[in-house]
Amino acid sequence: MKVFGSILEVIGNTPMVKLERLTKELDGEIYAKLEYLNPGFSKKDRPALEIIEEAEEQGLLAPGQTVVELTSGNMGTGLAIVCGIKGYPFVAVMSKGNSVERAQMMKALGAEVVLVDQAPGSPKRQVSGEDLQLVEEEAQRITNEKGAFRSDQFELTGNRHAHERHTGPEILVQTEGKVDAFVDFAGSGGTFSGIATALKKYNPKINCYLVEPAAAPFYADEEIINESHKIQGGGYLRELSLVDRQLIDDTILISDDEATYFARELAKKEGIFAGFSSGANVAAAVKLLQTTEQGKTIVLTINDSGLKYLSTDLYE
Repeated sequence: MKVFGSILEVIGNTPMVKLERLTKELDGEIYAKLEYLNPGFSKKDRPALEIIEEAEEQGLLAPGQTVVELTSGNMGTGLAIVCGIKGYPFVAVMSKGNSVERAQMMKALGAEVVLVDQAPGSPKRQVSGEDLQLVEEEAQRITNEKGAFRSDQFELTGNRHAHERHTGPEILVQTEGKVDAFVDFAGSGGTFSGIATALKKYNPKINCYLVEPAAAPFYADEEIINESHKIQGGGYLRELSLVDRQLIDDTILISDDEATYFARELAKKEGIFAGFSSGANVAAAVKLLQTTEQGKTIVLTINDSGLKYLSTDLYE
């Protein structure tokens, strides 16, 4: 058993679990990569480290310079860990619509957390695209004010590289390359594009599905019913610059109720305590096993821990 030099060396190489109990009545298999077992309890630790290290290599980040990022909480937690170890002051800018546990965790890890009021009429505990725009404006203001480095997860390619170079290849090793399909919720786009690129490079026939909130189907190009939904961390009705549309074989729409149901089923039947987007991923995989991917092997990521949602109605 190796002793690591810092917590940063623990990021990645997460385990994978076959969801045998959830798929007992289905024809096919679902393999879940447990990204919530990263130090910050989410998949965002990977791009947080990759973005900072790429910025260091490219001379974009000076020693002791402040780092600023817009976050729903997971990227901010990852950056708080990375910046704390490397000695960069970090400011996380987040909407008040996100769960309070995330802000508390970032503060505990040494981050300065700036909470931005939601847009008028936005439901509490749900973040809309309008809310996100207000957070973006505040993040830009603070970046300019402090002369900070903006670790923009929606634009910087380190987000995609983290998953193309590490998560995707890990999946192929763990499954011995026996993958038919991959599903991922549309967050910043880095996880989907990175893993999809790695999988399709290995086998172009692997189908990659982008998962969206049923009420906000931007990439599915269907009617927008409600910009506000419960699946935190994505579905913001915007073009994601890190997403190459050619990687998308199809989109799958998942409702708040479906995401909630399968997050709860994950906890009860598989002992995996995760958040809304992980529930959405599993819901999408189940739909595929019932239809176009019947009898196939589907992989997905468990994005973050259910501990980050205890103030929401996910586990009420």
